[in-house]
Parts: sequence; structure tokens; C-alpha cells
Amino acid sequence: MNRIVTAGLAAIISLGLGAGAWAQDITIKFSHVVAPDTPKGKGAEKFKELAEQYTEGKVKVEIYPNSQLYKDKEELEALQLGAVHMLAPSLAKFGPLGIQDFEAFDLPYIFDGYDALRKVTDGDVGKAMLAKLEDKGIKGLAYWDNGFKIMSANSPLIEPDDFLGLKMRIQSSKVLEAEMNALGAVPQVMAFSEVYQGLQTGVVDGTENPPSNMYTQKMNEVQKHATLSNHGYLGYAVIVNKEFWDGLPEDVRGQLEQAMAEATTYANGIAKDENDKALQAMMDAGTTEFHEMTDEEKAAWKEVLLPVREEMADRIGADLIAQIEAATAN
Repeated sequence: MNRIVTAGLAAIISLGLGAGAWAQDITIKFSHVVAPDTPKGKGAEKFKELAEQYTEGKVKVEIYPNSQLYKDKEELEALQLGAVHMLAPSLAKFGPLGIQDFEAFDLPYIFDGYDALRKVTDGDVGKAMLAKLEDKGIKGLAYWDNGFKIMSANSPLIEPDDFLGLKMRIQSSKVLEAEMNALGAVPQVMAFSEVYQGLQTGVVDGTENPPSNMYTQKMNEVQKHATLSNHGYLGYAVIVNKEFWDGLPEDVRGQLEQAMAEATTYANGIAKDENDKALQAMMDAGTTEFHEMTDEEKAAWKEVLLPVREEMADRIGADLIAQIEAATAN
């Protein structure tokens, strides 16, 4: 905490200088919690490449992956204080800021696939959600995919009853808590950087992740079973400290917006492919047995999980859930 405050105070002083003070090169510190070879990690690298190219080196982007600077619970505060400039947190992270709208992305089976998802993230609903961050000193720039999640544990997860009593790691999210409670599991909030050890030592029995996260964090080495449920979506909002962003010279900001737009197209374009490759690599490794669900099994999971939407309506907003359902016809 002290390092956040110390770095933040120094950054706040510089942030207050305004656009007219940018006489030297600009450095953007981009922090994230996953590995460089994930879709998010590669998207960050693409943004760095394009940002430095389009600004002719005036902007330098420093990327800090794998929680090198801040863990899940620290990074948003660090951004607001100006200790870092840019993040790509998972969408569930905004609930503690008092913005529960983004937790709609955590609702089980709210999206049937990427086409349905795009109707929200690229449409008016998604833009309105990003705009709500500005009152918190945050500027939302883009949505980046990770992918659709699978369930894993050291025992088979075929029927909903297979979850009874299992300690399942989740990121901090009231919706994900409700999801696991609906399945009869015991939700355990744990920082992403701690999950491998938690699974290895038995502190938690299982978790949910897109295949790329599971593979790059080597979770398949400590999980004997996984079910290709695609029950939920994991995505990110690329965000920046608003005062820093608004203080940039207008031409530089325009160049960075172009870089972000192209990096977003790139990151979202590779997300599914990266997950498919990761899944195949884990299957080839043979340490985890993967189960492909039948239609009957998926129907049983949906019967248990769909009521979570109604349960969370007061928290997320019944109107917002209805708007997403209308946009996706789901």
C-alpha cells in the first residue's frame, strides 16, 4: 500500500501539469496480471508497438505483466492515484468501485458466443458502461476478449451436483459468488497470481478460466479434470488514468486512440485462436482429462445457473440485463 501512495503522489504532481507541459517524451506504464503470451499480453505488446510507431517515439510504453507491479486488488487504486497509467482489468473488478454494471458480463450463459458479445461491446450498451467510469477518474478505451471459460477440478464436473462442497477459486465478483453458490460449491476469492499454488496445495479444489489462462499459468498440471462448459465470458476493459489521458497533447492522444483501436482489433482477433491452441496443448500434455458436454448436460447446467440473472438483477440493474438480452436476443 505504501508503494502505491508514494508513487501515486509523485504521479499526481506530474498529472496536474496539463497538456502544455509535455515538452519531453511521454512514458505510459501499462500493468496487467497475466502472462505476456496470453491474448491480453499480446494485445498490450501490440499497443506498445503501434503507440511508439504512430507517435514516432514520443511515447514510450512500459509493460509490466504477471502482477510485477500490482496484484488484482491493488491495481485499480494504483491507477486512480496515478502510480500506473494504463490497465486492462477483468470486467468484474469495477464492482468495488460502486459500478456494478460490468458484472453483467459475469452472468452465466448471458452470451451464446462472440457474435452476441460484439453486439454489446461494440454497441451503445457497452459504450454507456465505459462512460460510467469517468466519475471515478478512469477513462475506458476498449474491450478486450480473453474468452469463454471452462470449469476445472481434481474430480469430474459433469452434473451440477458434482460441484457440491468443492472449494472453487473465483475472482472477486458477487455474480461469480452467486454462480458457485447455485452449483453448491464454496466460492473462494483469490488473486490470479496465487491460483496455481492454491490448486497445487489444495487450498482450493478447482477454478474457472479460459483455456489460455489455464495453460499459460500451468493450471493443467494441477487439475485432473476440466469440462468445456463455455458457461461464462472473461473479458477486460482497457482503461487509463483520466487526468493523465486528458492532459496529453491532442495530436498524441489521437495517435494513441488509433493505436488502441488497431491493438483491440488484433487482440480480439487472436483471442479465440489462442484459446483453441492452448486447449489443444493441454490435451496433448495429457495431465488433464477434458469433457465435452452433451446438450442434455448443458441444459442441466443452465437450469441451475440461469436463475442467477434474476438473483443479481437488483445489483446489476434489471434494465441493463434486459438491454443485453435484447441486444443479443438471448
